[in-house]
Amino acid sequence: MNVACALQFIVLPDYTVGAYELSGVAGQVAVQGIGITFLMWNVTYPAFIASPRRFPVLGWVILAQQVIGLVGESALLFTLPPGHALLVESITRFVIFDAAGLVLMAAAFAFFKLKGGK
Repeated sequence: MNVACALQFIVLPDYTVGAYELSGVAGQVAVQGIGITFLMWNVTYPAFIASPRRFPVLGWVILAQQVIGLVGESALLFTLPPGHALLVESITRFVIFDAAGLVLMAAAFAFFKLKGGK
């Protein structure tokens, strides 16, 4: 899901600039930068999924990334001044997505650890 979102942000930034109260070339570049960040964020997943026993530290890195994203997005959300309903809606989607992702990833990581992962 993150990779699909990243590619949409990079290839079709015009579809999402308005959701972040952005416009023009600066808005397009900002959205594309977010997409690039999403791709960077996901680089740890393939190695961990392919070989969790070989790369156990990546599991912790993935959980830390998820917590940082959730805390940071939540802080942004709760510090927005009134009058930005569309921006609140957009950031809320990220908070929900990252909260669900954190729960699912933590559950999968715990399952792996209980099943004998190191």
